[in-house]
Amino acid sequence: MSTQHEIHENHPHQHGKDCGHTAIVHNDHTDYLHDGHLHSLHDGHIDEHKLEVNSANPADCTNGHECDGHGPEHKHGADCGHEAVPHGDHVDYLVNGHLHHPDGDHCDNHGTVQLAS
Repeated sequence: MSTQHEIHENHPHQHGKDCGHTAIVHNDHTDYLHDGHLHSLHDGHIDEHKLEVNSANPADCTNGHECDGHGPEHKHGADCGHEAVPHGDHVDYLVNGHLHHPDGDHCDNHGTVQLAS
């Protein structure tokens, strides 16, 4: 039985320890955040992954949350200084070890991620 997965084509960069990209634990393996993508090494190529919506990483509105990762005026986006993380059907941003989802005038807390060592 084969599993379908999306392959990131034409990716010359070699992910691994000290490659310069943030490594996170995803299920039973390590993925790498790279330009808004979550890359996973697989059988000689790179798979595109995204974090699943689940109890650890929900996609609910939390009406904001206490966080010292940025001020209330901060707006997440392409050049905001936080890494984009594909999560379910949307994009979150990694801030101090947890996922922020921009939601109007606040950020929702979409749970923590474990950084790989």
